[in-house]
Amino acid sequence: MLPDHDAVVFDETHELEEVMTSCLGVEVTPGRFRALALSARSLVTENEANLLSSLLSLGDQIGDLLADRVGTRVLDDNAHPPVDDRELAELVGRAAELAGRVTDAVRRSDLQGSLLGEGGSGSDSGAHKTRVISAASHLTDDLHRLLARGDGEVAWVDGTRRNVRLRLSPIDVGPVLAAALWGEVTAVMTSATVPPFLVERVGLEGFETNQLNVGSPFDYRAHSLLYVARHLPDRRAPQAEAALHAELALLIAAAGGRTLALFTSRRATEEAAAALGPDLPYTLLLQGELPKGRLLEEFAAEETSCLFATLGFWQGVDIPGRALSLVTLDRLPFPRPDDPLLQARRARAGSRAFSMVDLPRAATLLAQGAGRLIRAADDRGVVAVLDPRLATASYRGVLLATLPPMRRSVERSEVEEFLREALAP
Repeated sequence: MLPDHDAVVFDETHELEEVMTSCLGVEVTPGRFRALALSARSLVTENEANLLSSLLSLGDQIGDLLADRVGTRVLDDNAHPPVDDRELAELVGRAAELAGRVTDAVRRSDLQGSLLGEGGSGSDSGAHKTRVISAASHLTDDLHRLLARGDGEVAWVDGTRRNVRLRLSPIDVGPVLAAALWGEVTAVMTSATVPPFLVERVGLEGFETNQLNVGSPFDYRAHSLLYVARHLPDRRAPQAEAALHAELALLIAAAGGRTLALFTSRRATEEAAAALGPDLPYTLLLQGELPKGRLLEEFAAEETSCLFATLGFWQGVDIPGRALSLVTLDRLPFPRPDDPLLQARRARAGSRAFSMVDLPRAATLLAQGAGRLIRAADDRGVVAVLDPRLATASYRGVLLATLPPMRRSVERSEVEEFLREALAP
């Protein structure tokens, strides 16, 4: 996709690995079959229309077959325990053959005949035909890639029961980037949060690299405090949720509202809102009640309001000023252990799985969440991590190294004093 170039700049480079995973992979949905059948309808003869009906039916059958497989690997010859995916493989194969036939039928179609369906000029119709051929051939290629998947790829089901996505993802994007992108040109990779082990994860080990931290214009040590609730129990303990909710209530009271409470799951978000909402003397905004943009507008407009939200709000939230004086994170954001793609990456990393797969993702997302606090030079506030592991775990140094250079404390009394001074008239 890149033209000839001497240099390339990747901004927000903490997203590079996942973006390239998506770009270098395949995603097939029932919606792609429906869209192709609809757009090609005016470009095929009546005798060929049955191809579109059959293709549409196959897309629905694949979707129905995968509805109960969301979050699992498929077409895996080495699965333990073994899974019989012969029916899925047969459907994908038939779909690939039909999509190829549709591509050929559209290529043969009479350009003038397509005007009946499009009602536009000849050039518009020609552009429509080109788009349909492109969509049909891409679908054909993607289905063939699923059938011919290699050892370095994993097929899995993403999405929800009602919106399934059959995906093929490279386990490691490094070799492709090393072969096709790095080498003869200069690459500049920038981010407020450069993940640990980025060089290894994107295939830069064999190339000369320079890493530079240019610092920040914000005075984090004077204007912010990182608080870790070291006294809270392990989240697996029976009393953990109640203790977390009690701690959160005390912190919100110290900040006079003005809180963005971030959680790692929707369940945790809703449980905290249900536990605190009835007694909270501030407006409580809950993710899902309004579109994200509206929630952020209301949160910024009413200074003492609180916003409870999950992973979609750990990034891309920019609320400078007193309305956001406290960011709380309910736990360290390690990825789910049952994620099919990450399972494959862990297996490939072997003994280095935690440091190469789980830790970098947790560090990046933790830093992104903490980064919601200081958005302007005169902002002041507290980032509160309600997970004692950040104060006690052996790997805490890697996580802390990605955070801004805030003052640190494990005493809630210091948080209360800091917020009193920061919010004084």
